[in-house]
Amino acid sequence: MSATQIARLDLWIDPVFDRLVQAEPALSLKVLPALAGDARTAAGLAEAQAYHVSAAKDEVPRDWWVDAELLAACPQLLCVSSGGAGYDTVDVAACTEAGVAVVNQAGANAASVAEMTYALLLSLVKRLDASGAALRGGQSVSREALMGREIEGRVLGLVGIGEIGQRVARIAPAFGLQVLACDPLLSDAEIRERGAEPVDFDSLLARADIVSLHCPLNAETRGSFDTQAFARMKPGALFLSTARGGIHDEAALLAALESGHLHGAGLDVWTVEPPPADHGLLARADVVATYHTGGVTHEGRRKVAEGSARQLIAMLRGERPARLLNPQVWPRYLERLRAARA
Repeated sequence: MSATQIARLDLWIDPVFDRLVQAEPALSLKVLPALAGDARTAAGLAEAQAYHVSAAKDEVPRDWWVDAELLAACPQLLCVSSGGAGYDTVDVAACTEAGVAVVNQAGANAASVAEMTYALLLSLVKRLDASGAALRGGQSVSREALMGREIEGRVLGLVGIGEIGQRVARIAPAFGLQVLACDPLLSDAEIRERGAEPVDFDSLLARADIVSLHCPLNAETRGSFDTQAFARMKPGALFLSTARGGIHDEAALLAALESGHLHGAGLDVWTVEPPPADHGLLARADVVATYHTGGVTHEGRRKVAEGSARQLIAMLRGERPARLLNPQVWPRYLERLRAARA
């Protein structure tokens, strides 16, 4: 019987992924060009039983997103692994319809992203960009002209308290922060166990001095931070997102900052990544901006790659993985796996 094939695109990934797959005698690895319309990639995916795909929507050409069209062209595909906690490049419903099991790597880079949340917050309130620019520019300014603020005693509101959000919550007491959280997927008791006071969305907006997003991008959250949501935030509040571009309306955020209603934002994620250099948010001194690098650490990337490889290997052995996004597909998946081995 021929080796079972795992495919990935030739985007950067920690070498542990390839080492783990290649150490399995029954598996073979195909590394395919990440080029839109490339016939080699189409042919390679059509022959593959498993596919590791980057979760970064602006890295992966739409041709190679896992949607109904690609699934129809790849009838041998059994399982898909998203290379991150998010899965913007995978249509989970279409996979379920096709009998394809889908996993993500939730929690693998959670420490990295939680740390980035505080990096954005501290850079914003301590005015690190302005201070560094003054030093590098040889400007003679008084230290008071660069005066920042403390966060001790402030209220931090978390929209989502999953793997990343709960780490943010657990760090917060060290800074003297009170933590609120809303998460429709968790009970009040679970939110309390994760280190936050449970509140509804409107209460969080009204009470929080700092609002930080840690929810997935989906039909319910897309555009949820619009003009009305920003208007309901506490005057002078700060807004942070290390979640996904598209959850907050960038034009609405810019307007809330320009009006003075909000006093700053820290953004690691964008609707288009990277955003255009002339983006209005990038021109503001009260915005700290990063290149969607919250989870891009050596440790985080290694854990994501290792988790993806191990989950694909487990599924191809018939073992239920830890991060299965469509559990209802599992019985059908096992039937398809047995048929592929016959």
